[in-house]
Order: sequence, then structure tokens, then C-alpha cells
Amino acid sequence: MENCIFCSIVDKKSPANIEFEDNNIIAFWSIEPKAPVHILIVPKKHIESVAKLEEIDAELIGQMVLVAKGLAEKKDIAGNGYKLIFNVGTHGGQAVNHIHLHLIGGAQLEEIV
Repeated sequence: MENCIFCSIVDKKSPANIEFEDNNIIAFWSIEPKAPVHILIVPKKHIESVAKLEEIDAELIGQMVLVAKGLAEKKDIAGNGYKLIFNVGTHGGQAVNHIHLHLIGGAQLEEIV
């Protein structure tokens, strides 16, 4: 997708501190971290938002969650807990129109709901 920063990272046209990559997913550190660990898990397939998901994307979303779980274990935050967050749309705080899952942890986090 043209002008999508996450697509640019997937295509290696923009820099990122990549923590994980396979054929379907790339995960990299947030440039605006909210905690000691703040990694974005991004599908390589451009999907604008959770609101645009289709049945065919169900396995990909499951893979994203499993990658987040593995990264939480790798970064040694799984034992104390962490947050997984999908922001959806403007009111939901979505800043980049490419679906992404935030893995946030490594400190006591505020309850937001």
C-alpha cells in the first residue's frame, strides 16, 4: 500500500529495529514505547484495520497473537504479565492504517478498562 509506513518497513524501505520476522509477520520495537517492552506485531499483508478483517484473515490474526506470546516469553515478561492491544479506528487510537498488535510489558501497567 502506497504511503504506509508499515508496508515500507515490510519492504525494507524504512528502518526498524526488527525483533521477529517470518513469511507472514514482522515484529519490531515501537518508536514511541509506552513501557520497557513495546513491540508491534504486523502482518506483511496490508489490512487497514480490525474493522476490515475477513474470515480468510483468521489464521493470520492467530499467528500474530502466538508471535506476541513467544516474544513475551523471549523478553522475559510472560511471568508477570503483559498487554496485547489492537487499536481500531480514530476513536480507538489507531495511528497507522495497517493492522498491528501492540505487545506491551516489562513494568506494572495501568488498567484501562
